[in-house]
Amino acid sequence: MMRHTMNQASAAFAMMLALCTGSAFAQTATSAAANAAPPTAAELAAGKKIFTTKAAPACALCHTLKDADSSGDIGPVLDELKPDAARVEKAVRGGIGVMPSFKGLLSEDEIRTVAKYVSAVAGK
Repeated sequence: MMRHTMNQASAAFAMMLALCTGSAFAQTATSAAANAAPPTAAELAAGKKIFTTKAAPACALCHTLKDADSSGDIGPVLDELKPDAARVEKAVRGGIGVMPSFKGLLSEDEIRTVAKYVSAVAGK
């Protein structure tokens, strides 16, 4: 009887947790799905523009990325690192090491676009 009650309580807690976090999970899943699709030529061009000029300071000032004709030597060489889009998004939103956060300076769409660009062209 006690085991049955514990299972019911666990199930109820799991359901409450799922309901409370469902929208955040759905947003993360949507973002991941959007980043999984190969970028279009327009997205690549937009991402390159953000990387080279739109972000302030421009990503190209600190990072080396062949496709962007950049040779910065402060941040990591992205052609060697070959980060996936999720890793780029995390770094752009939160900053890392001496790299500042671009959250609030770039829109969420711009962050996703530059992340797709970097992940698609790094090391190629």
